[in-house]
Amino acid sequence: MPTFRSAYPGWICAFACACGSLLFSPQSVAINDYGLPSLGAASTSVSNEEYRLGRAWLRQFRAQAPQWQDPITNDYLESLIARLAPHSQINGLRTITVMVDNESLNAFAVPGGVIGINSGLFAFAEDEGAFVSVLAHELGHLSQRHYARGNARAAQTQLPAMAAMLAGMLIAASGGGDAGMAAAMGSQAALIQDQLSYSRLFEQEADNLGLQAMADAGYDPEAMVRMFAAMQRMARLQGETPPEFLLSHPVTDSRLTAAQDRAAQLNVADAYTSDTLYDMMRARALLSIYANTPQQAAARLAQEGADETAQGYLDALIAARNGQTDNALQRLDQLASQQPDFAMLPASAASVALEAGQYDEAIQRSQRLLRFMPNYLPAQLILAEAQLQRDPQSAYNVLRDMADQHPENPQVFNLLAEAAGRSGHDGWGHLARAEHLQLTGRVDRGIRQLSIARDAAERENDQQVVARIEQRREAFIEYREALEDFN
Repeated sequence: MPTFRSAYPGWICAFACACGSLLFSPQSVAINDYGLPSLGAASTSVSNEEYRLGRAWLRQFRAQAPQWQDPITNDYLESLIARLAPHSQINGLRTITVMVDNESLNAFAVPGGVIGINSGLFAFAEDEGAFVSVLAHELGHLSQRHYARGNARAAQTQLPAMAAMLAGMLIAASGGGDAGMAAAMGSQAALIQDQLSYSRLFEQEADNLGLQAMADAGYDPEAMVRMFAAMQRMARLQGETPPEFLLSHPVTDSRLTAAQDRAAQLNVADAYTSDTLYDMMRARALLSIYANTPQQAAARLAQEGADETAQGYLDALIAARNGQTDNALQRLDQLASQQPDFAMLPASAASVALEAGQYDEAIQRSQRLLRFMPNYLPAQLILAEAQLQRDPQSAYNVLRDMADQHPENPQVFNLLAEAAGRSGHDGWGHLARAEHLQLTGRVDRGIRQLSIARDAAERENDQQVVARIEQRREAFIEYREALEDFN
């Protein structure tokens, strides 16, 4: 029986890198089925508030920023974080990822464990180790609680300033550029002007922790040194207009030297890397960036020495975009037979079939993959979307389970709302629509949708749904209050 490896293995957090991550205490946060915090005792209310603000920020972000919707690449990103997390001292923090449809070099981390990257980070980092080094550094800021360590002000002063900082970061992440950075940094200065001298120390700590985490996770820490050197070259070439990543995260000669010295002292445990897999993810990113000129993506991938498998993979995706579905499927099947460990290859074939309207083919291919990897989310999403066209009740059954497993995934709830509506489960359909609305920052509309869901559930005499709706209404109201802090 073949085995499958999952699709695993700009501005680098103006907030996390300039002032550190917000205080988060995972032990103090009670989490319900939907991953939402419940406010605890006074001694832990600040960390709970910070968590709440961070997740509210994510909802605002989804409402405003251009997102890169690619479940295959997002699954890979989450797998890298999962590999690093046990070595990053984040103490059980539940992370959540988001990807930005932007070609600039950028990555970020905010309270509540939200970690994001631009598609441009894949374009800039030419190997998996370099890409991982950015994630490891971000996790280092989160684990060291740099913001909390540098801030000695009263809690009632912290929270408004945090909300202002996060609002500024939202502008920057949404494409507001310098205006967002100025807002974030201005709020930061008003709150923690006495701690700015610590930022270099915090950067060094995050570098050191990231280097150690890389080595412990099996990655060569020299990759971070290479990444820093590449960033430094970019900064020098672009002069006064480098990407926000480098404005908030300058790479000095001393920092580069310190990282090089530290990396030389580390031993790599159980060396691991998968540049073939990374190159295929990079192909997806480049195809997104060069959506209108896909041959530019192919040329760049080839010029930068990508694995031949990845180049063939990109050629297949381009063929699919050109309407050559059978050709694309044939190429992907051949690659999958040559590289049986990578689940993203058969998943990509199923996705190509789905996009071409070959729903039965998509169902068969995704079901075949799910027999080997029952919880592989990209294949689950493909199966659910294809079943919507053939058997909405089956899609509904699949998506109900997925919603329990992925309560922060807007795509799951969007599909669930449609499947429930088509299969006659009106109460659940309106509830799923409400969840999708609140997850994408439209909480007021979500609350109104809950009232519609309750009416439908009462007509259906579904008391289970009625009880769930009332539970969710309280959580929605909490999120609305958190969102008001950004206004």
